[in-house]
Amino acid sequence: MSLSRLRWRARRGTRELDALLGGWLDERYAGAEPATREAFDELLDAQDPDLWDWIMGHAQAPRADWQAIIDDIRARHRL
Repeated sequence: MSLSRLRWRARRGTRELDALLGGWLDERYAGAEPATREAFDELLDAQDPDLWDWIMGHAQAPRADWQAIIDDIRARHRL
């Protein structure tokens, strides 16, 4: 998937999610393994409330590859 399409998909309903997901896309996506890139694309299909709960640490993502991305986002922002 093109970077511009991913950037559009990373835009969410809140500024906070936009910043967190868009920040990971900008800072980590280019250097990520192909499987991680694919996982990020699939992660963007999740609903905003689920993404928020995972990023805030209120719940675990249902897939380990998604959780690895979430953990990286949380670590980068000290959440």
